[in-house]
Amino acid sequence: MRHDVSSLEERIESLFPLAADALPSDTEDVVAVLLAGLESGVIRSAVRDTDGSWHAVPWVKRGILLGFRAGRIISHGIPATPFHFFDKHTYPARALTLADGVRMVPGGSTVRRGAHLAPGVVCMPPMFVNVGAFVGAGTMIDSHALVGSCAQVGARVHLSAAAQIGGVLEPVNASPVVIEDDVTVGGNCGVYEGTVVRSKAVLAAGVVLTRGTPVFDLVREQVYRGSADRPLEIPEGAVVVPGARAVTGGFAAEQGLSLQTPVIVKYRDEKTDLATALEAWLR
Repeated sequence: MRHDVSSLEERIESLFPLAADALPSDTEDVVAVLLAGLESGVIRSAVRDTDGSWHAVPWVKRGILLGFRAGRIISHGIPATPFHFFDKHTYPARALTLADGVRMVPGGSTVRRGAHLAPGVVCMPPMFVNVGAFVGAGTMIDSHALVGSCAQVGARVHLSAAAQIGGVLEPVNASPVVIEDDVTVGGNCGVYEGTVVRSKAVLAAGVVLTRGTPVFDLVREQVYRGSADRPLEIPEGAVVVPGARAVTGGFAAEQGLSLQTPVIVKYRDEKTDLATALEAWLR
Protein backbone atom coordinates (compact mmCIF):
# COMPACT_ATOMS: atom_id res chain seq x y z
CA MET A 1 0.00 0.00 0.00
CA ARG A 2 2.85 2.35 0.73
CA HIS A 3 3.97 1.96 -2.87
CA ASP A 4 0.42 2.69 -4.10
CA VAL A 5 0.19 5.82 -1.96
CA SER A 6 3.55 7.03 -3.24
CA SER A 7 2.40 6.52 -6.81
CA LEU A 8 -0.83 8.38 -6.09
CA GLU A 9 1.10 11.27 -4.57
CA GLU A 10 3.35 11.50 -7.63
CA ARG A 11 0.36 11.47 -9.98
CA ILE A 12 -1.48 14.19 -8.05
CA GLU A 13 1.62 16.38 -7.93
CA SER A 14 1.99 16.04 -11.71
CA LEU A 15 -1.65 16.94 -12.37
CA PHE A 16 -2.07 19.77 -9.88
CA PRO A 17 -0.28 22.51 -11.92
CA LEU A 18 -2.49 21.90 -14.96
CA ALA A 19 -5.43 24.12 -15.85
CA ALA A 20 -8.90 22.58 -15.79
CA ASP A 21 -9.11 22.38 -19.59
CA ALA A 22 -5.70 20.65 -19.76
CA LEU A 23 -6.44 17.83 -17.31
CA PRO A 24 -6.23 14.32 -18.84
CA SER A 25 -9.18 11.96 -18.96
CA ASP A 26 -8.00 9.87 -15.98
CA THR A 27 -7.99 12.81 -13.52
CA GLU A 28 -11.36 11.87 -12.05
CA ASP A 29 -10.14 8.32 -11.47
CA VAL A 30 -7.07 9.65 -9.63
CA VAL A 31 -9.29 11.83 -7.42
CA ALA A 32 -11.64 8.89 -6.77
CA VAL A 33 -8.72 6.76 -5.54
CA LEU A 34 -7.66 9.56 -3.19
CA LEU A 35 -11.18 10.00 -1.80
CA ALA A 36 -11.53 6.26 -1.24
CA GLY A 37 -8.23 6.28 0.66
CA LEU A 38 -9.42 9.16 2.81
CA GLU A 39 -12.72 7.42 3.55
CA SER A 40 -10.96 4.24 4.63
CA GLY A 41 -8.51 6.16 6.83
CA VAL A 42 -5.49 4.74 4.99
CA ILE A 43 -4.76 8.26 3.70
CA ARG A 44 -5.11 11.29 5.97
CA SER A 45 -5.01 14.99 5.25
CA ALA A 46 -3.06 15.64 8.47
CA VAL A 47 -0.78 13.51 10.64
CA ARG A 48 0.63 13.54 14.16
CA ASP A 49 4.41 13.38 14.50
CA THR A 50 6.22 11.41 17.20
CA ASP A 51 6.73 14.65 19.17
CA GLY A 52 2.97 15.21 19.29
CA SER A 53 2.86 18.01 16.75
CA TRP A 54 0.30 17.95 13.95
CA HIS A 55 0.87 19.05 10.38
CA ALA A 56 -1.04 19.03 7.11
CA VAL A 57 -0.20 16.66 4.26
CA PRO A 58 0.04 19.11 1.33
CA TRP A 59 -0.23 16.59 -1.50
CA VAL A 60 -3.51 15.28 -0.11
CA LYS A 61 -4.93 18.78 0.00
CA ARG A 62 -3.74 19.35 -3.55
CA GLY A 63 -5.57 16.20 -4.57
CA ILE A 64 -8.80 17.45 -2.96
CA LEU A 65 -8.44 20.81 -4.71
CA LEU A 66 -7.75 18.95 -7.96
CA GLY A 67 -11.10 17.24 -7.54
CA PHE A 68 -12.86 20.60 -7.41
CA ARG A 69 -11.01 21.79 -10.50
CA ALA A 70 -11.93 18.64 -12.42
CA GLY A 71 -15.56 18.69 -11.30
CA ARG A 72 -18.64 20.21 -12.88
CA ILE A 73 -21.80 21.37 -11.12
CA ILE A 74 -24.62 18.84 -11.27
CA SER A 75 -27.80 18.08 -9.37
CA HIS A 76 -27.22 15.42 -6.70
CA GLY A 77 -29.79 13.39 -4.84
CA ILE A 78 -28.90 11.98 -1.42
CA PRO A 79 -29.74 8.24 -1.42
CA ALA A 80 -32.82 7.23 0.60
CA THR A 81 -33.77 10.88 1.25
CA PRO A 82 -35.85 13.54 -0.55
CA PHE A 83 -32.92 15.98 -0.48
CA HIS A 84 -31.25 17.48 -3.53
CA PHE A 85 -28.24 19.77 -3.79
CA PHE A 86 -26.02 21.25 -6.49
CA ASP A 87 -22.29 20.70 -6.30
CA LYS A 88 -19.26 19.41 -8.19
CA HIS A 89 -19.94 15.94 -9.54
CA THR A 90 -16.65 14.74 -8.03
CA TYR A 91 -17.95 15.41 -4.50
CA PRO A 92 -21.32 13.74 -3.94
CA ALA A 93 -22.61 12.88 -0.50
CA ARG A 94 -20.90 9.80 0.85
CA ALA A 95 -23.08 6.71 0.59
CA LEU A 96 -22.71 5.01 3.97
CA THR A 97 -23.85 1.44 4.51
CA LEU A 98 -24.49 -0.72 7.56
CA ALA A 99 -21.03 -2.20 7.07
CA ASP A 100 -19.50 1.20 7.96
CA GLY A 101 -20.80 0.83 11.51
CA VAL A 102 -21.96 4.45 11.67
CA ARG A 103 -25.26 5.44 13.31
CA MET A 104 -26.89 8.09 11.12
CA VAL A 105 -30.07 9.35 12.78
CA PRO A 106 -32.62 10.66 10.21
CA GLY A 107 -33.13 14.38 9.77
CA GLY A 108 -30.96 15.99 7.10
CA SER A 109 -27.34 15.18 7.96
CA THR A 110 -24.71 14.91 5.23
CA VAL A 111 -21.23 13.41 5.05
CA ARG A 112 -19.33 14.53 1.97
CA ARG A 113 -17.32 12.11 -0.16
CA GLY A 114 -13.72 11.81 1.08
CA ALA A 115 -14.49 12.04 4.81
CA HIS A 116 -13.59 9.23 7.23
CA LEU A 117 -16.09 8.14 9.87
CA ALA A 118 -14.83 5.29 12.02
CA PRO A 119 -17.14 2.56 13.37
CA GLY A 120 -19.24 3.68 16.31
CA VAL A 121 -19.59 7.30 15.19
CA VAL A 122 -23.06 8.71 15.96
CA CYS A 123 -24.46 11.50 13.74
CA MET A 124 -27.41 13.46 15.15
CA PRO A 125 -29.44 15.54 12.70
CA PRO A 126 -28.70 17.87 11.11
CA MET A 127 -24.89 17.80 10.98
CA PHE A 128 -22.24 18.01 8.27
CA VAL A 129 -18.79 16.48 7.79
CA ASN A 130 -16.70 17.92 4.96
CA VAL A 131 -14.15 16.33 2.61
CA GLY A 132 -10.79 15.34 4.08
CA ALA A 133 -12.07 15.25 7.65
CA PHE A 134 -11.24 12.34 9.97
CA VAL A 135 -13.62 11.34 12.79
CA GLY A 136 -12.47 8.64 15.22
CA ALA A 137 -14.30 5.67 16.66
CA GLY A 138 -17.14 6.25 19.12
CA THR A 139 -17.39 9.99 18.54
CA MET A 140 -20.78 11.71 18.67
CA ILE A 141 -21.48 14.59 16.29
CA ASP A 142 -24.52 16.34 17.68
CA SER A 143 -27.22 18.41 15.98
CA HIS A 144 -26.11 21.44 13.92
CA ALA A 145 -22.45 20.55 14.44
CA LEU A 146 -19.88 21.03 11.67
CA VAL A 147 -16.65 19.14 11.05
CA GLY A 148 -14.82 21.25 8.48
CA SER A 149 -12.62 20.19 5.59
CA CYS A 150 -9.51 18.27 6.72
CA ALA A 151 -10.33 18.69 10.42
CA GLN A 152 -9.07 15.85 12.63
CA VAL A 153 -11.37 14.60 15.38
CA GLY A 154 -10.24 11.76 17.62
CA ALA A 155 -12.01 8.84 19.25
CA ARG A 156 -14.76 9.11 21.90
CA VAL A 157 -15.17 12.85 21.33
CA HIS A 158 -18.49 14.61 21.93
CA LEU A 159 -19.16 17.52 19.60
CA SER A 160 -22.19 19.07 21.25
CA ALA A 161 -25.03 20.86 19.51
CA ALA A 162 -23.95 23.66 17.15
CA ALA A 163 -20.22 23.08 17.76
CA GLN A 164 -18.16 24.35 14.83
CA ILE A 165 -14.85 22.63 14.05
CA GLY A 166 -13.22 24.78 11.39
CA GLY A 167 -11.72 23.44 8.21
CA VAL A 168 -9.02 24.60 5.83
CA LEU A 169 -7.96 23.59 2.32
CA GLU A 170 -5.82 26.55 1.32
CA PRO A 171 -3.02 27.25 1.78
CA VAL A 172 -2.22 23.55 1.50
CA ASN A 173 0.38 23.65 4.29
CA ALA A 174 -1.96 25.38 6.76
CA SER A 175 -2.32 23.56 10.08
CA PRO A 176 -5.54 21.60 10.57
CA VAL A 177 -7.95 22.00 13.44
CA VAL A 178 -7.37 19.02 15.71
CA ILE A 179 -9.60 17.64 18.47
CA GLU A 180 -7.75 14.74 20.10
CA ASP A 181 -9.22 11.66 21.84
CA ASP A 182 -11.77 11.89 24.67
CA VAL A 183 -12.37 15.63 24.31
CA THR A 184 -15.76 17.17 25.13
CA VAL A 185 -16.71 20.20 23.02
CA GLY A 186 -19.68 22.04 24.50
CA GLY A 187 -22.63 23.54 22.68
CA ASN A 188 -22.01 26.58 20.45
CA CYS A 189 -18.23 26.22 20.74
CA GLY A 190 -16.06 27.28 17.83
CA VAL A 191 -12.55 25.91 17.20
CA TYR A 192 -10.78 27.50 14.24
CA GLU A 193 -7.48 28.36 12.51
CA GLY A 194 -5.45 25.27 13.27
CA THR A 195 -6.13 25.17 17.01
CA VAL A 196 -5.14 21.88 18.68
CA VAL A 197 -7.24 20.66 21.62
CA ARG A 198 -5.28 17.96 23.40
CA SER A 199 -6.79 14.74 24.72
CA LYS A 200 -9.37 14.73 27.52
CA ALA A 201 -9.79 18.51 27.48
CA VAL A 202 -13.28 19.93 28.12
CA LEU A 203 -14.53 23.05 26.34
CA ALA A 204 -17.55 24.48 28.14
CA ALA A 205 -20.47 25.79 26.10
CA GLY A 206 -19.71 28.98 24.20
CA VAL A 207 -15.90 28.78 24.17
CA VAL A 208 -14.36 30.18 20.97
CA LEU A 209 -10.74 29.39 20.09
CA THR A 210 -8.71 30.86 17.24
CA ARG A 211 -5.00 31.25 16.53
CA GLY A 212 -5.12 34.77 17.95
CA THR A 213 -7.11 33.92 21.09
CA PRO A 214 -5.15 34.17 24.37
CA VAL A 215 -6.16 31.48 26.85
CA PHE A 216 -5.51 32.19 30.52
CA ASP A 217 -4.60 29.21 32.71
CA LEU A 218 -5.59 30.03 36.30
CA VAL A 219 -4.16 26.74 37.57
CA ARG A 220 -0.67 26.96 36.10
CA GLU A 221 -0.66 30.76 35.88
CA GLN A 222 0.27 30.81 32.20
CA VAL A 223 -1.12 32.37 29.03
CA TYR A 224 -1.33 30.20 25.90
CA ARG A 225 -1.21 31.87 22.49
CA GLY A 226 -0.74 30.79 18.92
CA SER A 227 1.57 32.55 16.49
CA ALA A 228 2.12 32.83 12.75
CA ASP A 229 4.04 29.53 12.72
CA ARG A 230 2.54 27.74 15.73
CA PRO A 231 -1.09 26.92 16.53
CA LEU A 232 -2.89 27.64 19.76
CA GLU A 233 -2.82 24.48 21.89
CA ILE A 234 -5.14 23.62 24.76
CA PRO A 235 -3.31 21.35 27.26
CA GLU A 236 -4.38 17.79 27.93
CA GLY A 237 -7.21 17.53 30.43
CA ALA A 238 -7.79 21.29 30.66
CA VAL A 239 -11.31 22.49 31.49
CA VAL A 240 -11.91 25.72 29.54
CA VAL A 241 -14.80 28.11 30.20
CA PRO A 242 -15.77 31.47 28.67
CA GLY A 243 -14.29 34.40 30.55
CA ALA A 244 -13.63 38.09 30.17
CA ARG A 245 -10.77 40.53 30.74
CA ALA A 246 -11.04 44.26 31.24
CA VAL A 247 -10.03 46.67 28.50
CA THR A 248 -7.77 49.25 30.12
CA GLY A 249 -7.26 52.85 29.15
CA GLY A 250 -9.31 55.57 27.47
CA PHE A 251 -12.88 55.27 26.36
CA ALA A 252 -13.08 51.50 26.88
CA ALA A 253 -12.08 51.81 30.52
CA GLU A 254 -14.51 54.68 31.04
CA GLN A 255 -17.32 52.50 29.71
CA GLY A 256 -16.26 49.47 31.74
CA LEU A 257 -15.82 47.31 28.66
CA SER A 258 -14.28 43.85 28.60
CA LEU A 259 -13.22 41.33 25.96
CA GLN A 260 -14.22 37.68 25.75
CA THR A 261 -11.38 35.31 26.59
CA PRO A 262 -11.28 31.59 27.41
CA VAL A 263 -10.07 30.64 30.89
CA ILE A 264 -8.74 27.30 32.15
CA VAL A 265 -10.28 26.92 35.59
CA LYS A 266 -9.21 23.35 36.43
CA TYR A 267 -7.89 20.11 35.00
CA ARG A 268 -10.05 17.07 34.46
CA ASP A 269 -10.74 14.87 37.47
CA GLU A 270 -13.16 12.10 38.47
CA LYS A 271 -16.07 14.53 38.88
CA THR A 272 -15.50 15.96 35.41
CA ASP A 273 -15.26 12.47 33.97
CA LEU A 274 -18.57 11.53 35.57
CA ALA A 275 -20.27 14.57 34.07
CA THR A 276 -18.88 13.97 30.59
CA ALA A 277 -19.72 10.25 30.70
CA LEU A 278 -23.47 10.93 30.66
CA GLU A 279 -23.46 11.05 26.85
CA ALA A 280 -22.73 7.30 26.76
CA TRP A 281 -26.32 6.67 27.88
CA LEU A 282 -27.54 8.07 24.54
CA ARG A 283 -25.67 5.51 22.44
